Amino acid sequence: MTDASDAAARADAFARQAAAMRGPLGAYFRRRVRNAGEVEDLVQEVFLRLTVRGTPDNTDHASAYIFQIAASVLADRYRRRTVRHADEHVALDPDLRAEQDFDPARIYAGKQALNAAAAALMTMPERTRTIFLLRRIDGLRHQAIATQLGLSVSAVEKHMVRAIEHLMAHAGDAR
Repeated sequence: MTDASDAAARADAFARQAAAMRGPLGAYFRRRVRNAGEVEDLVQEVFLRLTVRGTPDNTDHASAYIFQIAASVLADRYRRRTVRHADEHVALDPDLRAEQDFDPARIYAGKQALNAAAAALMTMPERTRTIFLLRRIDGLRHQAIATQLGLSVSAVEKHMVRAIEHLMAHAGDAR
């Protein structure tokens, strides 16, 4: 029974060492994570992994072992955030969504504005319209449009200015 009592004593000693590491783990994560709300979750993840793995055979270097797990937790968090493009997400703000109600009058006004823009687009010269659509709809850069149409970049820029002026003039007429 001495082996069991030794293992229990080692486990208790390790648990006390791990509990004492809560503050340093929090500091470790606060220095590396922007969102302070995630720090406690990351600390809990370290303790969860410690619980799952059990007490190590050698508890002499418990803090090094715990920080190794913390580094692993941080690396896993980074991988998950990278794969999920977490930094590119935009938080939903219900106050902003309330303004964008599906009011029939607002929908009708939007359709009218779209029809006016389409009509204005159809009245512009064909090359100007093509350049405008390649830039604004297809997202091509001026250099790519110039190469595709055999024009200079300066000519593409001038056509874009004409297109925007044309649309603005027609938008003023539509109001």
